[in-house]
Amino acid sequence: MIITKLKETYPALTQRNFRYYWFGQCISMIGTWIQATAQQWLVYTLTKSALLLGLLGVAQFGPVMFLSLFAGVFIDRYPKKNLIILTQISLMLQAFILSFLVWSGHVTYWNVLILAVLLGLVNTLDQPTRQSFIPELVERKDLRSAIGLNSAIFNVARMIGPAIAAVLMDKYGAGPLFFLNGISFIPVIFGLYSIKTKPHATIKIQKKIFAEIFEGLKYIRQSPSLLSAVLCTLAVGTFVMNFNIIIPLYASEVLNQGVKGYGFLLSATGAGSFVGALLVASWAKGNPKMSLLFGSAFIVSALLVVVEPIHSLSLAAITFTIIGFFNILFMTTANSTLQINSSEQFRGRVMSVYSFAFLGSTPIGNLFAGSIMEKLGAGMGISICGAVSGLFIVLIIITTMAKKHTQHRNV
Repeated sequence: MIITKLKETYPALTQRNFRYYWFGQCISMIGTWIQATAQQWLVYTLTKSALLLGLLGVAQFGPVMFLSLFAGVFIDRYPKKNLIILTQISLMLQAFILSFLVWSGHVTYWNVLILAVLLGLVNTLDQPTRQSFIPELVERKDLRSAIGLNSAIFNVARMIGPAIAAVLMDKYGAGPLFFLNGISFIPVIFGLYSIKTKPHATIKIQKKIFAEIFEGLKYIRQSPSLLSAVLCTLAVGTFVMNFNIIIPLYASEVLNQGVKGYGFLLSATGAGSFVGALLVASWAKGNPKMSLLFGSAFIVSALLVVVEPIHSLSLAAITFTIIGFFNILFMTTANSTLQINSSEQFRGRVMSVYSFAFLGSTPIGNLFAGSIMEKLGAGMGISICGAVSGLFIVLIIITTMAKKHTQHRNV
């Protein structure tokens, strides 16, 4: 009875290929968040600088900003499964190298920065490839369910990973955490080899890379739903999704908490996101509504504005849980909008633009957040980030409504 209900609520799990991929990701994502938590706290303890912590984000996400559009062209040309296997092996090796450096006792800020650049280069290809690979694992009718479930494991990991990292790092340091992340890639690689997809059609390359990039951008610009999703993601991705800067500084400077408080807030954000992802995954049918896209983007921006006066850890955890809920509601709605409304021919390029908006904007956002929080303090800096994002969302809504009104009058 329970299994039948689960299949009805989350139909993507009934499909073999998606199950292999999904269960592998369940393990790997926990490792990824363990490493992310350890890396951020390691850098902060080494430097005690918000600006250098922001520079780490620039190093890690800079390659995504500059190379995402090129990655989209390759994703549309080559088998996605093979590309993902290559990126997962590379990420595993990066984690092992970082663990060795920490264990050796000679790790420096610049070691971590260089490895963050390498991580960013691999993720430039990995992120949009994994996103565009999901439609090959499920039937179109179950795509929204698959995207929601994929977001769910991301956020379960965001709850579990920081909690594990906080406990282990307090006792054993950062080295074992990076090693655990390296091991976590093994189930993913095994699962990918077990997936059987249709043979990839060899595409005869006739156009130059730049021509294909501009073709993909034109395709997005001509679709109101794709363009709105990309612009909203760009605003939220730049000014809201700076949790790697916001949360450790807020925990340290506003709440006067250590690594355990930092991990607790990350887990609270993940808990809210997990509930939101499960909710979206159960909406398996139909196209996402634009009102949900705009509304969730504005709410998550507005919630950051009210964080500054909160000095209680429990109240802050509740607030960040709500932020996590609306944040994932927005991100999964944007992702579903792009996946469902993209043709197979352009999906790799569309998702590479999404990766640019979501992750590629992080260097700008990290520098903005890090600089303003260092000058004005953590609380005021967080509020300004939320206010700027909210302003851009309002402008996008007004512009979109004006275009629709103009089109309606011309019909």
